[in-house]
Amino acid sequence: MEQFIVSARKYRPQVFADVVGQQAITNTLENAIKNNHLAQALLFTGPRGVGKTSCARILAKQINQAGAEISEDEDFAFNIFELDAASNNSVDDIRSLTDQVRIPPQTGKFKVYIIDEVHMLSQAAFNAFLKTLEEPPAHAIFILATTEKHKIIPTILSRCQIFDFKRISVLDAKNYLKVIAEKEEITADDDALHIIAQKADGAMRDALSIFDRVVSFSGKNLTREAVTQNLNVLDYDVYFNITDLVLENKIPEVLVAFNEVLSKGFEGHHFINGLASHFRDLLVAKDKITIDLLEVGDVAKKKYLEQSTKASVQFLVSAINKANDCDLSYRTSKNQRLLVELTLMQIASINFDGEKKKSANYIIPATFFTSLSPISKSIVKTIESKKTVTKVEDPKVPIKKVAPTKHPVLKNVTRRSSSLSLKSVHLKKEDKKEVILDENFDNHPKNDFTQKELEKTWKLYHTELIKRGQKSIAATFNADLPVLKENFEIILTLPNTLMQGQIEKERPNLLKHLRTTLNNYGITVSILVNETVTKKFAYTPQEKYDKLLEKNPAMALLKEVFKLGL
Repeated sequence: MEQFIVSARKYRPQVFADVVGQQAITNTLENAIKNNHLAQALLFTGPRGVGKTSCARILAKQINQAGAEISEDEDFAFNIFELDAASNNSVDDIRSLTDQVRIPPQTGKFKVYIIDEVHMLSQAAFNAFLKTLEEPPAHAIFILATTEKHKIIPTILSRCQIFDFKRISVLDAKNYLKVIAEKEEITADDDALHIIAQKADGAMRDALSIFDRVVSFSGKNLTREAVTQNLNVLDYDVYFNITDLVLENKIPEVLVAFNEVLSKGFEGHHFINGLASHFRDLLVAKDKITIDLLEVGDVAKKKYLEQSTKASVQFLVSAINKANDCDLSYRTSKNQRLLVELTLMQIASINFDGEKKKSANYIIPATFFTSLSPISKSIVKTIESKKTVTKVEDPKVPIKKVAPTKHPVLKNVTRRSSSLSLKSVHLKKEDKKEVILDENFDNHPKNDFTQKELEKTWKLYHTELIKRGQKSIAATFNADLPVLKENFEIILTLPNTLMQGQIEKERPNLLKHLRTTLNNYGITVSILVNETVTKKFAYTPQEKYDKLLEKNPAMALLKEVFKLGL
């Protein structure tokens, strides 16, 4: 049985052209070798698995091959020394290294010393290494590699030429995995490779390790379903389904779908983070300028473009904010499942009832989903299906009139109408109409009252309106004071018809309050509109000066003497 070699070792780059996602650095190193412009101390820094050690080995091999009349297969292993600073971090280890540096190479021009994880060296070891690093022999080149540059002392950094390796993009990692899949004769879905590249989080070595693991699980056929199952990743179809339900305000179905996610072993935190990322991708897909920021496969990109047309920008921004708030509160919440469910209900209620103003945490009332029972829904469907069927009758044949079948009506059952139905709106209007006092009050008391008593009663009603939350009407009542006329007629003058309409709606309740409080059932209220606007407040500086001048003409002299301006 042939020994298996992991892809990270089997496909390790042998030349700079094989290095993935670090083209700027590899071009710089190649030009430095070609132009004999290579520094004697190099520092390769960056995340794990992005090609630092591979580039160091390629560089060590190529600098000895450049200009030499020897074959490319020449072994320069004696010229390359790798030191793991994690386990060789003492002063004695560095002194041993500096002793070896003095010996020239047996073959080739240079001896290359690769010190991996150099940040693990002790303070004393760094100090012992300083002089050698600053003035090494002409045949020695040092390549230091680290994932944590901030832990290296500044005196070492100042003596090195620094190369910052970047994280490998999802697209570059996916394309490289596609090449390896072809070499290994493995058929792989584009979305499957994309998920592996995303899971690797910018590290090519991690991507190759995940690739080997998934191939062991699914064999020569790599599908998206197999990858998501093996990596315990939520398939994007889950988020597409949830978003469709949310856009249709189907709260019960959304909660059932979330329960299915939890039943598969996924955490609510993982789910809500993924949903926020999904909304972000939909927002990105809405504009041609930002569509390049959508890091998904070709098949998934089409789905995002299609679903992004259904959701408005306002909805997506609100949904992202709510999902982000849930993410921040998740760790501190004692009932984490309920937190996610409430967030989903709030997101599903964002675009409910159009542009109507709603509170920030609005949730569609439960009565909206229970207003029609399953039996009622089936009856409605049957009636609608009968209405849609049309039949051409023969004009000679008389048409029989079929009497409608009477269904038994349940007695003694009170049905509650939905607060969102038209029936409830009409009932509210009828309730308001019932307040109107149409009785004959000839035999009721008609006590006298003064203007001052009227104003006091008027202010009491204004306070009552504010307590009831009717602040808009209360503001209208405060626009002007009522005036008592003959025969207990009360005149209220308002500046526009809009305010007049508000008082007209409130007139029945107002009359009842005035009559009962003042014990006079002969009171009538007349509302007049006077559109001539007279300024009572917010005087301009000139108007204030004119008023003061009317009261005291000496103001003009004061202004002139002290040269005051308005």
